[in-house]
Amino acid sequence: AAPDHGRRMPPTFDQAFRDARAEAAAIVGHDRLHDLHRRSFGRHAWVALRQLLLLALAVVLIVRYQDIPWVWIPAAVLLGFVVFSFTVLLHEVVHGLVFARPRAVASRALALLYAIPSGLSASQFRRWHLDHHKWLGTGGEDPKRRYLSPQRLRRWFKALYFTPALFPIYFRAARRAAERYPEALRRRIRRERLLATLFHVAVPVAIGLTVGWTLVWKLYVVPVFLVFPIAFSINRLGQHYDVVADDPARWGTIMRPSPFLWDPLFLWSNYHMEHHTFPGVPCYRLPALRRTLQPFYAAHGAPSRTYLGLLRDWFLHNRAPHTDWTGTSHAHEGSEARSHA
Repeated sequence: AAPDHGRRMPPTFDQAFRDARAEAAAIVGHDRLHDLHRRSFGRHAWVALRQLLLLALAVVLIVRYQDIPWVWIPAAVLLGFVVFSFTVLLHEVVHGLVFARPRAVASRALALLYAIPSGLSASQFRRWHLDHHKWLGTGGEDPKRRYLSPQRLRRWFKALYFTPALFPIYFRAARRAAERYPEALRRRIRRERLLATLFHVAVPVAIGLTVGWTLVWKLYVVPVFLVFPIAFSINRLGQHYDVVADDPARWGTIMRPSPFLWDPLFLWSNYHMEHHTFPGVPCYRLPALRRTLQPFYAAHGAPSRTYLGLLRDWFLHNRAPHTDWTGTSHAHEGSEARSHA
């Protein structure tokens, strides 16, 4: 985001994280770090193809077993997570992690294709996300923290993010962030969002005309409007909600590795602080980076969290976002949270 004139700007994340990144790089080692930064279009293409195959499998299961709830419901859940996964693939494009060398036209095409399933504007996602990287750790400049994080410390309001209410919440946040963008970028965002909207009108119509209107609910409404918000909100809960403000190395939540559940569901985006530490590492190499960085996180006293534990803290203990959930401030936060409940 463009800085406001007339006031002193906080340090960017790269400035605040300089010493910690040097410490992390020393632990990883130059050769290993170089190897982890290798980009392979073949690896990316395989991940994307795998998601398309899972999407096709889920669709076939829902259509074929539409009257068997114990089949179509898990398939619809899988389909919703696959739709969410395209935002992770878009994220890879934004960071230039798809091709070994820059490919502007191909990257632009992939960005548009990956953005449409979740109704996003590729251009806004790029600006929004890179601003988030630049201003991580600041309250006023990070667009995710400023516009999207819950501003009401009430359980019912937090729960809205796990429902279809996420869509108006998210697009309101995106609109507010876009008010600071140049007009040319805003026009491009409007065009891309119109394209995504037309796609999401066409999909249920196509389903109704080809396999029947009764399947619109199971093939489209449940995955997109019921499952996607849950996938999105759980994923975001493991990003920057449990943090330590005075240690840039803990400005992200460190998640416990989950190779058989969350890794494949989230395409390794659950290794979020690892990504901020070295944003040039492709998603499929983040588990290896996580193993290498374990001594770094241990040195900073960062516990490995689970999504179940985060959900318990978020709702049961009503923790505030972007605060320390595992430190000595728990008692204070708990009493403060109860006063808002």
